[in-house]
Amino acid sequence: MYAKTLNQRMNLHLANAKTDYLALVECKIFVYLPNNFDTMESTYLEEKDLGPLKLIFNYENVFYSFFYDDVAACVHRSREYAMNYVCSGEMVLDNGEEQIHVGKGECVFIPRDHHITLYKKPCNGERYCGIFLSFTRHFLREMYAQGGPYKVPAHTPKLKSGVIKLPRTAELTSLFSSLTPFFDPEVKPQGDFMRLKMQEGLLALLHIDKRFAPTLFDFNEPWKIDILDFLDKNYMYEFSQEDLAHYTGRSLATFKRDFKKISDLTPEKWLIRKRLEVAYALMREGGRKIADVCTQVGFKNQSHFSAAFKRQYGVAPTAVAAS
Repeated sequence: MYAKTLNQRMNLHLANAKTDYLALVECKIFVYLPNNFDTMESTYLEEKDLGPLKLIFNYENVFYSFFYDDVAACVHRSREYAMNYVCSGEMVLDNGEEQIHVGKGECVFIPRDHHITLYKKPCNGERYCGIFLSFTRHFLREMYAQGGPYKVPAHTPKLKSGVIKLPRTAELTSLFSSLTPFFDPEVKPQGDFMRLKMQEGLLALLHIDKRFAPTLFDFNEPWKIDILDFLDKNYMYEFSQEDLAHYTGRSLATFKRDFKKISDLTPEKWLIRKRLEVAYALMREGGRKIADVCTQVGFKNQSHFSAAFKRQYGVAPTAVAAS
């Protein structure tokens, strides 16, 4: 009953979105129009918009999102640990090897420095509404310093890396039920209240599995990882050199120096060449549409893909696909 009311309320705000744009910005609602991209306030959460109109609120690193299209796809990268709860609609997380479906009333834990594609779409006649809690290093350090429930035996193992679909617990149900009223932009929560909700979310995780503690409270800087290994697994995504430096555990200067040792190309040109090589191999296998291959390897524009392909191989993609 409340979910329908929530969807109807947000639809009303959409109708007024153009005239109320300035007011929306003042109360920390970000209106995303097609092909726009922005970085969320006070966090490193990053979602690259592929087209839909959506509203996103940020209250003390508690993000509210409401999508007005049929299917919203975005590339998600977060430098912080996070929980994503689906109030209505459906979310599908795709890491390239498996898909995790998250329905109404379900919640997932997403590790920091994790790269994944999210598909947010309607389900059972309700558009996607979700709440995202971002646990920053600063917040986690403060909680850890308090001791008490945040301390566990030193031998407690960490969780395996990857997205975790959380069980439906009374703590999680209570937490997100208390947060849903703030989908209404006219109801702005107090900062101290939202901070308590962040603590509540943290405790809910620790009650689910004690291994969350050594995972969340690991404040060591990341070790360097092999640059080529990372690029081979993630060539289909868009990265700036700053992104690549961060995800491989390097400063920007160290990354540039290390990359020159392994390639005469720039990172951008290396990624394009890799995408074209994979595309060539896929088309030689046959049975694939050029548009599908183009998207799969990371090109956003088919004409750009065709031009780059012809420059590298001397023939158009259609010639390789036909053969």
